[in-house]
Amino acid sequence: MNKTPSSVDVAKAAGVSQSMVSRAFTPGSSINPDKRALIIAKAKELGYRPNIMARSMITKKSKIIGFVFGYLENQYYPLALEKMSREFQAKGYHSLMFFSDNQSSADDIVQEFLQYQIDAVVLASVSLSSDWIDACNSLSVPVVLFNRAIKTDDVTSVTSANYEGGKTVARYLVETGHKRISYISGFVESSTNKDRERGLNDGLEDHGMTLFSVESGNYDQEQARKATLDMFSSDKAETPDALFVASDHMAFSVLETLRYELGLRVPEDVSVIGYDNVPLGAAPSYNLTTMSQPVDDMVSHTVNAVMSRIAQPSLKPERIEIPSHLIQRKTVKNRLLS
Repeated sequence: MNKTPSSVDVAKAAGVSQSMVSRAFTPGSSINPDKRALIIAKAKELGYRPNIMARSMITKKSKIIGFVFGYLENQYYPLALEKMSREFQAKGYHSLMFFSDNQSSADDIVQEFLQYQIDAVVLASVSLSSDWIDACNSLSVPVVLFNRAIKTDDVTSVTSANYEGGKTVARYLVETGHKRISYISGFVESSTNKDRERGLNDGLEDHGMTLFSVESGNYDQEQARKATLDMFSSDKAETPDALFVASDHMAFSVLETLRYELGLRVPEDVSVIGYDNVPLGAAPSYNLTTMSQPVDDMVSHTVNAVMSRIAQPSLKPERIEIPSHLIQRKTVKNRLLS
């Protein structure tokens, strides 16, 4: 029976050390490109394939990052997931995906995938109890929250500057002459929603105004539709002249409801502004004015935070906030000019 070729065999054939063979098959490792090409060629001749599982038993590292996402309906998350997976892949890591109810804790799922000896956990739009954060820390498994923060100093989080984003929306709508500014919220208890709403309220207060009305959309298109219908019901003496919607995903539904169910013109009758700046928002049918949540910056900071904590588990957790920017398109009217 022919013996399965090993890394030692490849090293002998290529005239290099066994550790160099290992580096040749590790993305992102430091090795001369010519040496890597030679080793790969010799490995192919011998029929050698690296045994990742065996290597993980030796190094005590699985090279697997566990992802828990609440949902992917919002276009922002598939985009972020693809970019994040590619960045980790370039560093030699693989992704293990789980999905959770986006309004509940990720505890059960984290308990399950810790059995895979993952090297780190990234949670997106889900929460984790302090008990499980403690458990992950005790196992030296870093936890990083993406687009969500929690009230604890025990975990690193990466978000956009949601509070400042809310204030920017308030200032922009006031400066363009709007008087009845309403809010369609995301998950009421989520940090992103709380910060955006708090920023909106404080921004309006800075201009001597208060929020006209608020309805919950729960980051869901159908609930955002119902919230819009409630705000513009026929029994209302006054209705909003501007809507700040906590995500572009909901804002698309809001725009369609205003235009096609209520027969209102956007922005002539009511202005709409979203949050995220997903690519679809720039399409001519929407042309949505929105707050940009820079996905490239947020992904890069998340990957860097994970990698730093894998290398140095004792690093202190931090809250990383990425500035957001107003993207002006066609769904907000300057009422001072009319």
